[in-house]
Amino acid sequence: MRAYRPHSDFIATARLTPEVSRLIFGVIAIELLYGLGLDIISAVLDSFPPQIGDAYYYGTTAAGLLAQLFSFALLGGSVMLVARYLNFRPPMSLVGPVEPAKEGFMLALFAGLGTFLLIEILPPYWSTAGADTLGVGRWLLLLPFALAGLTVQVAAEELLYRGYIQQQLAARFPSTWIWMIGPNLLFAAAHWESGTDPVDAMEYVTWAFFFGLVASDLTARTGSLGAAVGFHLANNVYAFLFFSERGAPDSGLALFLFPPSTDLLPPSVTAEPFPSLGLVVELGTLLVMWLATRMVLRR
Repeated sequence: MRAYRPHSDFIATARLTPEVSRLIFGVIAIELLYGLGLDIISAVLDSFPPQIGDAYYYGTTAAGLLAQLFSFALLGGSVMLVARYLNFRPPMSLVGPVEPAKEGFMLALFAGLGTFLLIEILPPYWSTAGADTLGVGRWLLLLPFALAGLTVQVAAEELLYRGYIQQQLAARFPSTWIWMIGPNLLFAAAHWESGTDPVDAMEYVTWAFFFGLVASDLTARTGSLGAAVGFHLANNVYAFLFFSERGAPDSGLALFLFPPSTDLLPPSVTAEPFPSLGLVVELGTLLVMWLATRMVLRR
C-alpha cells in the first residue's frame, strides 16, 4: 500500500531477525521480565498495610495510580532489553527516526485532545452536579506527574505492540493483514477484565482492538511510533484525568468523580446487549480522532 511506504524503513532492523520462533520467544521473555518486576513490587507492597496495595492495584488514589502508571517503565525496559539482546536491535529502532517521531507525537496529541475538547463543548450538555471533585488546585499540582506517568504507560504499550511485535511480524510477513491484526489481537486480549460483566469486558476488548488498528495505521503511515504514542496519550489523558466514577479502578487522578452508574439506574434496568449504543459512540469517536489526526499529519 502506497500510504504505508514509510513502514518499510521503520522495520528495517527487524529484517535482521525475522524468525517467528524468535518473536514468540521474545514476547514470552518480555512477559517474564515484566512479570518478575511486578512480583518484586508486590513483595514490597506486602510489607505495607493492605490499603496501600489496594490503592496501587486499583488506582483509586492519586499516589496509587501514579505508582501504577510509572510501573509500566518495567514493561518498556523489558521490551528494549529483549530487542537488544535477542534481536540485536538498538532501542531507538523500535521508535523510528527521532525528529519525525517528535513531530508526529505532538501533532497526534493535539489532534486527539482537540477532538475531545470539541466533543465536550458541543451539545448535548451534561451537568457535574452531584460529582465530587479532586479540587482544581490539587489537580493542577498533580497534572505534570500525571502526564509523565501516562506517557510512560502509553509509550511502553506502543513499544511492545506497535513497535516490537508489529515490526517483527512485518519483517516476516509482507501481508498488511497479518502485521495489522496480529499485534492488536494481543493488545485487545490484554484488555480483557476478568471478574467483570462478560458483555462489558467484551465491549472493552472490541474497542481496544479497533484502537490498536488505528495506532498501527498511524505508525505505518508515519514510519515511527510518535503519532501512535501521541494518539494513545490523548485518549488516556481524557480517560484518566477528567471524569470517572467514585471508587472505580483508575479513578485516582480524575477531576470529577460521579456516583457509580448502578446507583443511578432503577432496578428494572438491565444491561444492554452487545454491541451497546455506548460502544458504537466510542467507536465513532475513535473514527473522528483518527481522521483528525490524519488531517494534521497530512497522511
